[in-house]
Amino acid sequence: MVYKIPGVGELELKTLILDLNGTLTVKGEIPDGVKQRLTRLKELGYRILFFTGNTRNNEDEIASVLGIDWILAENGITKRDEALKLDPDTCVSIGNGLIDLELMKVVKLRIVTLQAEGVHVQTLLNSDIIIPSIVDALDLLIDSSTLVATLRK
Repeated sequence: MVYKIPGVGELELKTLILDLNGTLTVKGEIPDGVKQRLTRLKELGYRILFFTGNTRNNEDEIASVLGIDWILAENGITKRDEALKLDPDTCVSIGNGLIDLELMKVVKLRIVTLQAEGVHVQTLLNSDIIIPSIVDALDLLIDSSTLVATLRK
């Protein structure tokens, strides 16, 4: 999807990379509305997947319920390296933990969610947008005018 950001230019995003624990799920549960929003983002042309360090061992179940792929990434370097395989200049990442820091450094748009599991301060400082929840973050990508309002100069 291409977003036209006044004062910045065009922002082309093709791939959405999600962190699992604390971002896509909160305390192991998928928040209401996430599945519908991911379906809408797929309709808009996004490729969607999540990276996980496998803390809760629920990745297969979550991927099945949401209809998205996942990649085992046991540390921040692995997350970064996996993102580098996906044309990071067209990737948006949503995360919250220290494990997401190196990933945030290589993708085009970096969003952190401040949910029940918190945000690591270093990841926060390397983000473009801080938003309260995964639902709000996904809505930001769906409603281009909201994203434009946040990023415009």
